[in-house]
Amino acid sequence: MPETASSALVPWSAFYAMTASAAAALTGLMFVVITLVTGVERLRRSPDGISTFSTPTVVHFCVALFTSAILIAPWRSLAQPAAVLGVAGLFGIAYVFRVMHLTSRLDGYAADAEDWTWYTVVPFVSYGAILAGAIVLTVRPPEAMFVLAGGILLLIFAGIRNAWDVVTYIAIGEPPEAD
Repeated sequence: MPETASSALVPWSAFYAMTASAAAALTGLMFVVITLVTGVERLRRSPDGISTFSTPTVVHFCVALFTSAILIAPWRSLAQPAAVLGVAGLFGIAYVFRVMHLTSRLDGYAADAEDWTWYTVVPFVSYGAILAGAIVLTVRPPEAMFVLAGGILLLIFAGIRNAWDVVTYIAIGEPPEAD
């Protein structure tokens, strides 16, 4: 007997309600942080830094919120959320390529291996997991739910780490240049 949307999604509803709440709260905090630091001269000189580091963090939180909301909605079948999540996963992968492009053309700051890992590789894996979970959601719902949960958690944890990275960079400033 095929699994219904309700039987696959209901056991996960508390998890996705929690991840949606966390992602929404963290998105709000990013707005507060950016608002508080708008007076920093460094940010006015380099809007590319916001486009490359802060905006993707907000996007990842929003996709985690969106994906979680999709998975707690009362769907009649798993095909509809699978289609929506597939589009979200594809969007995320395309967005990571955009972030990679922005990162590679930054002036005044050279991204290191840690930046590349947390701002591009980890989100790419996260969006890949969301896409993979969406693809198998209708045929292997229990496994797909774990894959989707992993993708969402990776986005949230990467977002937390990246938000901290942005805040500490702004608070401390650029490292002194060697003479």
